[in-house]
Amino acid sequence: MLLYYGGEEVWMFNGSTEAARTLATKLDHLFHTVRPRDGGEYSHEEVAAALRDSGGPTISATYIWQLRKGLRDNPTKRHLEALAGFFGVPPAYFFDQAAAERIDAELELLNALRDTSVRQIALRASGLSPKSLNAITEMVERVRELEGLPDATKGA
Repeated sequence: MLLYYGGEEVWMFNGSTEAARTLATKLDHLFHTVRPRDGGEYSHEEVAAALRDSGGPTISATYIWQLRKGLRDNPTKRHLEALAGFFGVPPAYFFDQAAAERIDAELELLNALRDTSVRQIALRASGLSPKSLNAITEMVERVRELEGLPDATKGA
């Protein structure tokens, strides 16, 4: 059963509302959440140009806008892969609801950081073993020390 919850389409499964969001709502969420350093949203033109400049598939700003608004809803696999790559999420974000929910939770946390470099490191570290995460933490702490930054673990 299709319902509207918080302005988004959701489906009711087994008596509960799981956010089975549309492609448009997921893409719109990425535009709102993943932002350049200046804090504003990427424009459709910026996304289209970045995809073109990176050698990705040709996609117009108008087509991205149509996907975002739900006026078009059947992009090619290459378009979705390119859009996912631009926003730093795996293509599964658009297909797998559980993956989308997990990724959205990560994006909420990372949204507070608003630092592209830090966000890319955090996303790449996702899924690593605890041993690997500890090694990365030690490396970051050492680099902070070399750069004269305060110890982040002491609340400084």
